[in-house]
Amino acid sequence: MAEAREVLRLAGLRKSYNIGRPNEVEVLHGIDLRLDSADFAALVGPSGSGKSTLLNQIGLLDSPTAGELYLLGQPTRSMDDAARTALRGRHLGFVFQFHHLINAFTALENVLMPVMVTRGKPDRATHEFARALLAEVGLEAHADSPPDQLSGGQQQRVAIARALITRPALLLADEPTGNLDTRTAADVFALLRRFNRQFGCAVLVVTHDPRLAESCDRTITLVDGRIHADTASSR
Repeated sequence: MAEAREVLRLAGLRKSYNIGRPNEVEVLHGIDLRLDSADFAALVGPSGSGKSTLLNQIGLLDSPTAGELYLLGQPTRSMDDAARTALRGRHLGFVFQFHHLINAFTALENVLMPVMVTRGKPDRATHEFARALLAEVGLEAHADSPPDQLSGGQQQRVAIARALITRPALLLADEPTGNLDTRTAADVFALLRRFNRQFGCAVLVVTHDPRLAESCDRTITLVDGRIHADTASSR
């Protein structure tokens, strides 16, 4: 594997809502955080701690009130929506608890969707890579099946392949095993692990499951909009 490089850095990141109004509230209070390409980390914390807000910031779905977010060394706070969307499409992958697959398209077409949205019609090499990803997740034989003909675990594996089609620098997984049985959840987690090592992409898993967090290399605990702890696994 190539030497680890900085993928994400948050410097004094703050996020407020209802700015200038009587009900103004600051949700994130000066977050400092770095993720490198070899990192496989869990983000944990009680409900209301700011996890979703922080994930939206890291995913470039929203912009901070203060501080800076660097993605691959590039500052993003002053970017307009178009630039932020383009950067997100090139360098970030997303896996959610609910798969958000489109039943009108095949599994293969769903995997290719991020490329079609950001770059237009995929070329032959991209098609081959998409099929290879489906093979990696054990679904090569289901490439032409619509998602509603697949099990929940199979759909989640399609979603993982879709998240990796752009070869992202950072994969964000929000409760990726929350609606899966124990065995399927373990398989999905193993896939994320393997792709972290194989593709050299940082992985940040948001989870309420302590067992899942303990299986990661690093656990970042968010409490009341601040990083309360950032600890390495004792495994």
